[in-house]
Amino acid sequence: MEKLLTELILGQEGIIVSVRGGRGLQSRLRNLGLVEGQRIRKLSALAWGGPVVVEVKRTQVAIGRGMAARIAVRCG
Repeated sequence: MEKLLTELILGQEGIIVSVRGGRGLQSRLRNLGLVEGQRIRKLSALAWGGPVVVEVKRTQVAIGRGMAARIAVRCG
């Protein structure tokens, strides 16, 4: 089942299936290790538009909620 990163519950894991956005956004996320095929785990998310923290390659990465809403993840 495919969900947006913002829709994952805390602790849930998934594999990135697509990043929807322009070259600048894709380049920025690629530099953080958030690329298609990469396994990630959602660690936290602050309410009211705060950042989303994920674990990727044993590293914690915080990204804005707008960026997280452009990342599609396959759960399961």
